Amino acid sequence: MIAFKLALRNLLGAGLRTWLNVIVLSFSFIIIIWTKGILEGWDREAKQDMIKWEIASGQYWNRNFDPYDPLTLTESHSSIPDLLKNSLPDSEFVPVLITQGSIYPEGRMMSLIIKGIPPGQKLLDLPTAVLDNGSDEIQSIIGKAMAESSKLDEGDYVTLRWRDKNGTFDATEIRIAGVFDTNVPAVDVGQVWIPLEKLREMMLLPGEATIIVTGKDMSQYSVTDDWIFKDLDFLLSDIENIIKAKGSVGIIIWGIMLMMAMLAVFDTQVLSIFRRQKEIGTYVALGMTRGQVVKLFTIEGAMHSVLAAAVGAVYGIPLLTLQAIKGINIPLSSSDFGIAMAEKLYPVYSIGLIAGTILIVMLVTTLVSYWPSRKIARLNPTEALRGRIQ
Repeated sequence: MIAFKLALRNLLGAGLRTWLNVIVLSFSFIIIIWTKGILEGWDREAKQDMIKWEIASGQYWNRNFDPYDPLTLTESHSSIPDLLKNSLPDSEFVPVLITQGSIYPEGRMMSLIIKGIPPGQKLLDLPTAVLDNGSDEIQSIIGKAMAESSKLDEGDYVTLRWRDKNGTFDATEIRIAGVFDTNVPAVDVGQVWIPLEKLREMMLLPGEATIIVTGKDMSQYSVTDDWIFKDLDFLLSDIENIIKAKGSVGIIIWGIMLMMAMLAVFDTQVLSIFRRQKEIGTYVALGMTRGQVVKLFTIEGAMHSVLAAAVGAVYGIPLLTLQAIKGINIPLSSSDFGIAMAEKLYPVYSIGLIAGTILIVMLVTTLVSYWPSRKIARLNPTEALRGRIQ
């Protein structure tokens, strides 16, 4: 306790030099917590949006289906297995039929993916209820990004062309019944959604689907060889990999900030030992062991991080809390990234993140403080009292 009190008195007595180091170190605290909080918030929000709009609790894929290879869509369909129908109520699974097609807005040709979905489904947040208005027209919905790229709006009509299972091309006119706003490009960009039965009729594929979205984890069920269940870990792996990649960049930023702060602490310790030679000799002459003097100087350096945490809390807590409540505006839309990203990100600052950051910075500060203090263990008390440390 005496060592802590003496270390604190020495730090406060150093005046401006101490507070400059503390302020720089507090910046490191806040920047590390802020950047990590943004990644945590993005990760959580992206996963929640993908679950609500696209994947629910998992998906069954036709064994030929490859979302990265449009050429597989021709053969990626089969009948919905009876076991799945018997295991889940109708509200807990949503079959989706997928094929390639083209639309011709304002005389332009645009290639896209046509997706058929039951109008009455409520498992996903897609506003599919507007697909069933009782008319003979084929109703469709598109996302906001798709509407902007195609220059289509609600109530517009556009020609849709597709090829059925026999390879025969056909075309018809569809009506844009609704435009939805989502953060998930996988259900928006380059896609049009129409009633499932209409697409089955157009494709000559009664009762078939390409994927089946489920409201329950079905990994324990093996239905048929034609269907492979994909759980949330698999379906969310892309966003996980992106977050990890961004986290690697964040580690570099954190390392630079820590190096700057630690360099300031290291220089302060070296200068302190050089300028306080007589004080060190006096400590030893009064009966303190060399180890106790080393401990004192190490504690002084380590207490920079304690003061930095206190100073950082003064301006960091209001700032980070405000951002967590108000969010951070993202100037680019999610379609520009090709991944789920909201126009406003809400950082998440967990207790584990804050405590872990403080612990790491304190540990590094202590090590950096101990390194130059080791020289004290080799001093000669007589020479130190004269102001000379060899």
